[in-house]
Amino acid sequence: MWTKEMFGTDVYHLVAAFIIYSMMGWLVESIYMSFCNKRLTNRGFGRGPFCPIYGFGGVLGYLILHPLSNNLVALYLVGAVLATTFEYLVGIFMQKFLGEVYWDYNEKPCNYKGIICLESTIAWGFYAIIIITFLHSRIINFVDRYNVVWGARACKLILILVTIDYIFKLRNVFHIKN
Repeated sequence: MWTKEMFGTDVYHLVAAFIIYSMMGWLVESIYMSFCNKRLTNRGFGRGPFCPIYGFGGVLGYLILHPLSNNLVALYLVGAVLATTFEYLVGIFMQKFLGEVYWDYNEKPCNYKGIICLESTIAWGFYAIIIITFLHSRIINFVDRYNVVWGARACKLILILVTIDYIFKLRNVFHIKN
């Protein structure tokens, strides 16, 4: 399974990059929100340091945007639009199925339904440039430093822990008892 190729890379590297982007996104957002709130803030859905929206966004963004790596203006614009669209769709999904969105841009200027805003759209464009021109290759190099067997085991363990964490969170969200 880990060596099966998808979108020009193997599943192992896609999963490992997904996990790293999910954890990095959680870290960056938690630091940013802790600063804004003037107190420690966990920005993950569960208890652990994991935000899958950043994992999916980072991996899908790389796969879609990589062909634009030589045109920074196009990379910025397409990255900003795609990420904003993705954020909006995830927000609508969360609102429909979880009853709330775990971010709120209502206080930001130029927002739409509190789910997306111009400030984030501008940031997403810069993140696209950073991911494509700098970050993704370093993540892949980091993953390649370790034995694939041990890396795959680490990926499985992390995904199992996140799944358990999310199951408990979903039980609380939907008020499910034993």
